[in-house]
Amino acid sequence: MREMLTGGELDVLTGDYLAELTMLILGRDRLKDPSAGYARTFLKQLEESLGLAHERGVKVVTNAGGLNPAGLAAAVRDLAQRLGIPVRVAHVEGDDLTAAHPGSLTAHAYLGGFGIAAALREGADIVVTGRVTDAALVTGPATAHFGWAPTDHDRLAGAVVAGHVLECGAQATGGNYAFFRDGDVRRPGFPLAELHEDGGCVITKHPGTGGFVDVGTVTAQLLYETGGARYAGPDVTARLDTVRLTRDGPDRVRIEGVRGEPPPPTLKVGRTRLGGHRNEVVFVLTGLDIEAKAALVREQMETGAFARSRPEEVRWDLVRTDRADAGTEETASALLRLVVRDPEPDVVGRALSGAAVELALAGYPGFHVLAPPGKGSPYGVFEASHVPQGDVEHVAVLDDGRRIAVPPAAETLVLDDVPEPPLPEPLPPGATRRAPLGLVAGARSGDKGGDANVGVWVRSDEAWRWLVHALTVGRFRQLIPESAELKVTRHVLPRLRALNFVVEGILGAGVAAQHRFDPQAKALGEWLRSRHLDIPEALL
Repeated sequence: MREMLTGGELDVLTGDYLAELTMLILGRDRLKDPSAGYARTFLKQLEESLGLAHERGVKVVTNAGGLNPAGLAAAVRDLAQRLGIPVRVAHVEGDDLTAAHPGSLTAHAYLGGFGIAAALREGADIVVTGRVTDAALVTGPATAHFGWAPTDHDRLAGAVVAGHVLECGAQATGGNYAFFRDGDVRRPGFPLAELHEDGGCVITKHPGTGGFVDVGTVTAQLLYETGGARYAGPDVTARLDTVRLTRDGPDRVRIEGVRGEPPPPTLKVGRTRLGGHRNEVVFVLTGLDIEAKAALVREQMETGAFARSRPEEVRWDLVRTDRADAGTEETASALLRLVVRDPEPDVVGRALSGAAVELALAGYPGFHVLAPPGKGSPYGVFEASHVPQGDVEHVAVLDDGRRIAVPPAAETLVLDDVPEPPLPEPLPPGATRRAPLGLVAGARSGDKGGDANVGVWVRSDEAWRWLVHALTVGRFRQLIPESAELKVTRHVLPRLRALNFVVEGILGAGVAAQHRFDPQAKALGEWLRSRHLDIPEALL
């Protein structure tokens, strides 16, 4: 926060603190303390930077309110009074639908940016929200500044795209970037958007900060946690297949041409609940006979720990990190991971940990585990549903207590898939070489509930002519065997030279359930880039 305020010119500082997992964490916090439920780290940052923001006339907009935006707004007022800084603090509410969803720990509708805009138009210096879309932190200030109407769909869509690029911070300035060796990313700065009245923008960063901004870094972030050409939100549906990216100078990328459509008639609701209890043990298998050692410990655990009460879910994964004739013990070892889940804590607690420890002197040769097994811990489940926009009371609450109701979108459009666009001519036949996909293509992957997306893009028209024909759904399933039995949908985005694959169910019940080794699919794209296929030598 301090770096953004001191590094250069700024009108509005936004902060995105919420993820699906965060809502579960905040929900558990609220069980212990009803006054909790917001991101306390925001207050710590604000204490250092509130004076700077006030001196420079910078508005602050954040969703750090989480489950308790009114509580965070009150805490910010207390902080400002203690520091002697006169600020007007507003908050946005109406997203909390937990009472209407029995059995949920949290249930919150994703609101848009018009509540934020209403608060800013009434003079708020700081606006705190609960669960709004990440992009709403940008559409709200843009709407307030330019005076956009709810029917200015193209302008709003441009702001949504800008907000999506900014929402994950340094991911737009070289963080987590496939071609990270293109620049110095040891300490990337944060991105900013220069927004224009027509909805276009330039993505850049403060002078002298680390990292870099180019068409590739912006493309990667546009593909992050998205699906098809229609990127739906409560304010507008942005058409990602209309986005045009051009270099506008060093560390500057211009985004223009974004078209928008009316939003869908429903709002997404993110629900979390406690799914049960889980525990895990990682056995280290060293040297020879790895498969036989794994079979032995599995049989011993099955006849020991699970003899009386078998957990509802038992999963074994053998990770062959070992190599022959290894020069270190670590590289001579494989990992056997046991994960169990059950509604009852006792089933995955002492019965499991006791049986694992008791094998210490009666198991395979070289027996040891990465860490002593514990008593187990609760895990969460994320689920999504939808409610009509009119069922949610979206309200901006001003510093003086006045309440401004935000009406639902008057014009809506039911979402439908965009037909696949015409494909370019394939490259002419020529010599190929077996090589990793990542020598030609970048990728970025992420999670949405139990689904994952993998966006893949290339940097030349010739590479695009090859990729769009080579990387089919069938080829994707071959390269990512975990997806072989799952529904995989491919979306084609020619203007970005990109393909976006959505893999349904690969993450089970979502990140909090820790269904797989990489529970948020953050490295799924890098795994895909490491897979080998026949690539035209002209592209290598």
